[in-house]
Amino acid sequence: MVRFSFAGQEFAALGAGALWWADRRALVVADLHLEKGSWFARGGQMLPPYDSLATLSDLTALVAATTPAEIWCLGDSFHDTRGCERLPQEAQAMLRALTAATDWVWVTGNHDAGGVIDLCGGRIVEEAVVDGIVLRHEADRRETRPEMSGHFHPKLRVTLRGRNVARRCFVASATKLILPAFGSLTGGLDAGHPEIVRAVGLDARALVPVADKMLSFPLAA
Repeated sequence: MVRFSFAGQEFAALGAGALWWADRRALVVADLHLEKGSWFARGGQMLPPYDSLATLSDLTALVAATTPAEIWCLGDSFHDTRGCERLPQEAQAMLRALTAATDWVWVTGNHDAGGVIDLCGGRIVEEAVVDGIVLRHEADRRETRPEMSGHFHPKLRVTLRGRNVARRCFVASATKLILPAFGSLTGGLDAGHPEIVRAVGLDARALVPVADKMLSFPLAA
């Protein structure tokens, strides 16, 4: 757990890119992309069918460790609008246990907008303003209020001693915070990609929690 401040409030970066919102006892995650594997399988691209179980197991462990009162999922929680229906029975049970135990909020994204994720419990919103911070799926560069989002799956890629290393990262400016993808079967977009820079501005930095420290890298680097 690495603590840092954003928009005048205290947060902590947790395992796999989750965010702990101390004042609200809230857990914030983005881009679970549940049932991505089964979506690809329908098109003939066979992937191991365990991505949802892996993602929900990681999330269940975080919930057990932090005992949150609220959980906010910042969009693309399912890879498509029928994803909740395709969840294996064990995964359904895990998810419904989580949504029943907390004030669980699904913020809709471009993959799951208009879907049926209400079958898995929780409540659905397009976006929300919580303690002065806008929670939405994709960053809006026109937004002047503090904003928290997902969508881009940011990763920091660096070369260390001749080895290419990629790590999930947060991307932050004074008013914007983009979370990495939490899902087990999600790729990543380079934190310095023009689409991310366009969304957050040139002054943003990639934040990588390592042990008890937050490493900070200018996007331009």
